[in-house]
Amino acid sequence: MEEKKTKRSWTLETARAMMDEVRRRTESAVLDVDPLVAERDATDPGAQERLDLDRRIQQRISVWVRSMEALGVEVKGLWLVDFDCGSGYYCWKWPEEHLAYFHGYEEGFAGRTRIQ
Repeated sequence: MEEKKTKRSWTLETARAMMDEVRRRTESAVLDVDPLVAERDATDPGAQERLDLDRRIQQRISVWVRSMEALGVEVKGLWLVDFDCGSGYYCWKWPEEHLAYFHGYEEGFAGRTRIQ
C-alpha cells in the first residue's frame, strides 16, 4: 500500500532556511552525475558500457529525487525544485546561489519572476 504524501506549504523564510541543505544535496548529486554523463557521452552508442552508465546515472538521480522529496520539496526537473507556498511556487534550479524566483501554478518555470 502506497503511503499518502501530504503537501507541505512553505513560507519564503522557511524555504530559504532549507536552501543550504537543498544545495548541499544537489551539489553532491551533480558531482556524482556529471562525470558519469561525460563518460557516457564518450562511449559508443549502443555499447553495453553506455547502457550501464545510463543506469548508474538514473539511479543517482533517483536518489537525489528521493532526498528532495524527503525534505518536502517538489522535484520539477533535473536539479530543479519548487517550494509550494499556497499561491504558487518558490522556484530554484542548480546552480543558482539563492532562492530568488517565484511562479504561479499555471506559469511553470518559463513564467518565473524574481522575488522582490
